[in-house]
Amino acid sequence: MPKKARDGTDTKGLLDYLYGPGKRDEHTNPHMVASWDDPFVEDPARSPDMTISDLALILDAPVYALLGKQPAKHVYHVAVRNAPEDRLLTDEEWARVAREMMHASGIAKHGDDQACRWVAIRHADDHIHIVATQARQDGRQPRLRQDIPNMHATARNFEVEFGLRRLKHGDKTARKWAKTGEQEKATRRGLSEPVRETLQRTVRQAAAAATSEDDFFARLTAVGVRVNKRMAPDGNITGYSVAMPGDRDGGQRAVFFPGARLASDLSLPRVRERWTTPISVPTVAPAEMWQEAERRVRAAADQLGAGGLRQGAGDVAALGDLIVIAAVVSPRMVRDRLKDAAYEFERASRVPGDRALEGQARSLYRESTQLLSQSVAAAGRSDTVAALGFLLALVTAIEASRKWHQAQEHRAQAEASGRAGRLLREAVEVTAGASAAREYRPRPKRVTTRAPGARRTPAVSGERPMAGVLQEAVPVHARAILADPAWPALRTRLAAVEKAGEDPVDVLATVAAKRELTSADSVAEVLTWRLDGWSRQRGASTTATGKSPSPTSTGGTGRTSGPRKTGAPGPTRRPPGDEQRKGPRRAR
Repeated sequence: MPKKARDGTDTKGLLDYLYGPGKRDEHTNPHMVASWDDPFVEDPARSPDMTISDLALILDAPVYALLGKQPAKHVYHVAVRNAPEDRLLTDEEWARVAREMMHASGIAKHGDDQACRWVAIRHADDHIHIVATQARQDGRQPRLRQDIPNMHATARNFEVEFGLRRLKHGDKTARKWAKTGEQEKATRRGLSEPVRETLQRTVRQAAAAATSEDDFFARLTAVGVRVNKRMAPDGNITGYSVAMPGDRDGGQRAVFFPGARLASDLSLPRVRERWTTPISVPTVAPAEMWQEAERRVRAAADQLGAGGLRQGAGDVAALGDLIVIAAVVSPRMVRDRLKDAAYEFERASRVPGDRALEGQARSLYRESTQLLSQSVAAAGRSDTVAALGFLLALVTAIEASRKWHQAQEHRAQAEASGRAGRLLREAVEVTAGASAAREYRPRPKRVTTRAPGARRTPAVSGERPMAGVLQEAVPVHARAILADPAWPALRTRLAAVEKAGEDPVDVLATVAAKRELTSADSVAEVLTWRLDGWSRQRGASTTATGKSPSPTSTGGTGRTSGPRKTGAPGPTRRPPGDEQRKGPRRAR
């Protein structure tokens, strides 16, 4: 993917950096792979007769010979990078890429002997840097129109030819990533992520839950974000920017990010779209919010995109907001997975072009979002089992969005929906395992009689072969599970269950019976997720039992007492109804 850097004025300074060790010694074997006049331009890294200063002077020579006014910034810099999973290209392949990129950009058309001068430098396995000067050798300036889109189109052709990861033509829906300087600043400050990403997530959550413009800004202020509103002369708000407390630049000024710079759908006009069409949401008890939201999400699944492209664009945008809020109020056991799903689905919620805001599916998704956001106070007490039905409905909705994107040939959005759907399915199975653990009643252990004088052989944790556990618990799926790449992870989970003192056969049979397994792509993976939920639920129950003694154990006060002295009598438990026989309490 070609990415154009800012134009500059210092050709030698840029070459020094590209041929140098880098900021953190990340550059390895810097060398030239192509130039405007191959093979006659010597490489400073390989020729004793050429220095970096000499190469910079040769590149800059046409700039000083321009017939008219020189450009303010004459250095043209483009980086072309492959995806991490792509194969390594040879120097010859990168040289061909560089020539085609310069042809597509208009810097140096094929067969033009008077074109601009350029060099391509490789100092890493996965990318090259192309440096050119914006001055033709015949004394004229180049005409660069649509240079980046043209280079992107060329990159798509190379992706097919070289068998690389295929990207989509830029539709301005991609996520806005933190810049290198922002990442380095976060590292220096000891932050877990750049400030831009924190603001993206915070503003998106506020926009998804808000019901009006005042509510939106109030939510941002409530979580500690600094808000700067841009006002028109007539007093109307035309835009906004946000900053995190303590985030300052070199001049000790607060660093504000406009909403549109955080994400294309976080500009003020796009944020206002969320409450353009009013919706009515009934007030429900926190215990019923999951069921009410589930009913609406299931009703919307068949309506998504039914009214055409514009309506579908509005539907998936509302679905993205719903996933964001669901991640905030979801049970703690699956909250991280839902947050990851919301992160992945963000690209799928943005579609190029206009959106219709009156679709039936959009209204149902917005109602579900408001139902969950109204019950945000119950986030810490959300019932994992009660949320299972809603999560299943959400999986269906995301799958519907994936199919709709595929039908519209939105490949990047369809892939994002697929990644989000996988994370949601994982959350569903973890929740199913937790539900099975909550309802579990262990089977009575069989008592075996031993002959007089016979010694009992102690059971050793992990002694039982786990393949035998499969044959007993899930005989129908045992053969497929043993051949599954996810079997080692499942075997580790089963060993942990046995080590915890539970019967792995009984536990595995219980979680397997909780939901059907026939539709699973990997039964071993699904059972691993369910055992994860099982272990978390059982661990939480054990912790709660150990840390929260019952009221009767502390004399009915509900308080924890200090260690009892040896030999001291314990508290006397009163029989039921004894409290009514006590005399009147003395007034103080």
